[in-house]
Amino acid sequence: MNNLDKLVDWMFKIVISDKNGKAYQIEKDVPTFIGMRIGQDFDGSLVGLTGYKLQLTGGSDKEGFPMRRDLDGMIRRKALLTGGVGYKSKKKGVKKRKTVRGNRIGEDIVQVNVKVVEKKKDAKKIEDILGVKKEEEAKEETKKEPEKVEPKNESVEKEKKEEPKKEEKKQEEKVEEAKKAEEKEEEKGDKKEEPKEEKKPKEDEKTKEKTGKE
Repeated sequence: MNNLDKLVDWMFKIVISDKNGKAYQIEKDVPTFIGMRIGQDFDGSLVGLTGYKLQLTGGSDKEGFPMRRDLDGMIRRKALLTGGVGYKSKKKGVKKRKTVRGNRIGEDIVQVNVKVVEKKKDAKKIEDILGVKKEEEAKEETKKEPEKVEPKNESVEKEKKEEPKKEEKKQEEKVEEAKKAEEKEEEKGDKKEEPKEEKKPKEDEKTKEKTGKE
């Protein structure tokens, strides 16, 4: 496989900014991007936007290093910068060497930034072309749909509420039965402990008669 074949299979992440400040992101296999430089205009049909004229505004490579308009070429290199893309200086006039890429798209670029510079009258909206509006509407419809609330079965709810009460009653009955059983046992024990009355021997009738005579 030669270098040209690799380029044909290359997929770019393309960020499109319109005049209203909205941004759209798509992925396209666009081998003709290779060699384009920042500031160059091209037909929007290259990325599926028929009726639009777009302009390349920047991009970045696999490691996230950005392209700079003021550096010629495709390669990545360290440049002494005072500000702008790739370096935000906290103090004015402070220079720093930062790694950036040149202003032309090479095979290491994965993201390409473009903006709309012209739109024909009969051109469709970007949202309609990309199907973004339909996706947003579908999301809105999903949000609007009321949550389905299952009707409560009152009889089931009552049974659920009554169940713990029944259990409590059963428990109380068991406790009462246990108490009664204990009381019965205690009563039986008390009866056993009660001393038996001694039976007085019956006096002989003859003895009674003798005693009476005396």
